[in-house]
Amino acid sequence: MDRMTGSKSQRIAVVGAGIVGVSCALHLQRLGASVTLIDRQAPGGVDAASYGNGGVLARCSVVPVATPGILKKAPSMIMSSDGPLFLRWSYLPRLLPWLVPYLRSSKRENVEYIAQNLAPLVFDSVDEHRDLAKGSDAEHWIRSCEYMYLYENQQAFEHDAFGWKLRREHGFEWDTLQGEAIRDRNPHLSPNYRFAAAVKDHGIIANPGKYVADLANAFAGAGGEFIRANVKKVAPSDDRIVLKIDGGDIVVGKAVIAAGAWSHNLAEQLGANVPLESERGYHLELTSANRKLTVPVMDAARKFVATPMEGVLRLAGVVEFGGLHAPASKGPSDLLVRGAKAMLPGLEYGAKQVWMGHRPAPADSLPIIGPAPVSRNVHFAYGHHHIGLTAGPKTGRIVAQHVMGLQPNVNIDAYRSDRFTRGDPFNNQETTAKRMESE
Repeated sequence: MDRMTGSKSQRIAVVGAGIVGVSCALHLQRLGASVTLIDRQAPGGVDAASYGNGGVLARCSVVPVATPGILKKAPSMIMSSDGPLFLRWSYLPRLLPWLVPYLRSSKRENVEYIAQNLAPLVFDSVDEHRDLAKGSDAEHWIRSCEYMYLYENQQAFEHDAFGWKLRREHGFEWDTLQGEAIRDRNPHLSPNYRFAAAVKDHGIIANPGKYVADLANAFAGAGGEFIRANVKKVAPSDDRIVLKIDGGDIVVGKAVIAAGAWSHNLAEQLGANVPLESERGYHLELTSANRKLTVPVMDAARKFVATPMEGVLRLAGVVEFGGLHAPASKGPSDLLVRGAKAMLPGLEYGAKQVWMGHRPAPADSLPIIGPAPVSRNVHFAYGHHHIGLTAGPKTGRIVAQHVMGLQPNVNIDAYRSDRFTRGDPFNNQETTAKRMESE
């Protein structure tokens, strides 16, 4: 039996109620659309990446994970017990079709291209979050702060010169700190950190799960509809789109696919061909910790972030490849425990909670944003890798403007869902750059 929510020619469905999907729904609603939000769990639910992220509005995150030299570093990162990269070896054959283009994206010129196209999504992220949450209970969770990258010494910082050069080129500024100047800002940090870069004008979300839930409540309070269901198929035709769910269909005029790592199967049905994997991320949450942080910090060597949140200290990061269905591993959470104790000497805490979720990781580290190849009435908004929380509101604004026939001020060519159909997407850099300059 078809379920019609309002007029099918006017109603827009957003599939996925994480930060990206809720942002799309709110921005569409503000542009006058009637919107139905659909997810298999409640907004901000514990299984979603929007619940378990590091909580940092990391507006300087223009440097992807895969950078020059990763081929040399990866084996030692996997083999070391303190390395931030984990792999379920049985999953390797399934990973290879994604891994090959992913490693190719680490060339210097490709990373520069990626940074150029991540910057518009993250640069004004704190302002975008404040605008999205304005007038709702979600405002309570946004905090402005700096974001501190911690190094063993200045030489280690200079080893990351390529990434810092990219940040500088895209307008980011930071203070460099040495020795006890680091502990003047964060007194409990280990003295083993002898150099730091404190990047200005960042922010945190003090409780990401409640933040997304409060945004969804604001959407519902303004007349938005939420349906808890698992969308199995999206079938567009000339005058309508049918969303196949258990027990029936939902019929709408337009749809947005924003279901994170679970978007891929739906997107493939609609002609998208961007190779995408689940990058399994972990967080460790400590209650009643006797060591505090004043701002979020990134351990640059161990590749994890520690964020002071409401009543807890959250440590997040670590990369594991093992697909969507395997259970959580013990190694990543053990690594975070060791990292926390090394970062904050004398650390004691009450309860410990471990979480694992799925980051949607495209092979070229750029999200998929824009219309589907088979229908301009279906739009994509997924694949944000490590920047989902940061870039969610900006992505929602861009997608809503496109869906409603408006012209955003961000060129979305680099995010097209058919970019791999046209060959290696990095071969299209010159054309894309010229288009961006002409906008």
